Amino acid sequence: MTANSPESRPVLDRVAERAGPLGTGAYVGVLSLVAIAAAGAIGLALRSPWLFPSLGPTVMLIFASPRDSSSRPINAIVGHAVAIGAGVLCLLAFGMYGQPSAPDQGLTVGYLLAAACSVAITAFALGALRLPHLPAGATTLIISLGVIADPVGILSMAAALAFTIAAAWGMNVLLRTHPAPRTENAK
Repeated sequence: MTANSPESRPVLDRVAERAGPLGTGAYVGVLSLVAIAAAGAIGLALRSPWLFPSLGPTVMLIFASPRDSSSRPINAIVGHAVAIGAGVLCLLAFGMYGQPSAPDQGLTVGYLLAAACSVAITAFALGALRLPHLPAGATTLIISLGVIADPVGILSMAAALAFTIAAAWGMNVLLRTHPAPRTENAK
């Protein structure tokens, strides 16, 4: 196999070229299924919340738009880490830690403020760092609204994110798709 041979090109490019949007959709769907199922299986084994809403868009972004700067592993890792920190900070700052979650008790002023501020802090930090990762907005809401708010749940969430991001990028690399390089003008 030479550097210019068809087999050396990313599988995503070859699938898109041969099968168009249907092939691309199948590629993204199958890889997303594998990544989410693997995380879910670990969660079942550990009896821990390894599946939550922001995991889906993270995986879909990594597989569907692998060359987009926001899908780079560093963006995903930093994005979710900042989101977790902002969610915890705002949950505590607005006195909502230990309270029934917003979905359980209904939206309160405390949860409204925690949610709005956590998204604002996450957006500001990721913009300032030039490491955008939009699914992090969901992660910070999950925490600041008290859906996953206890220390064990938050650590499980962080572990699930780390595993899933690594697994998704590992699959991409095995299929010859590499992340976008970091540039000085990264968005």
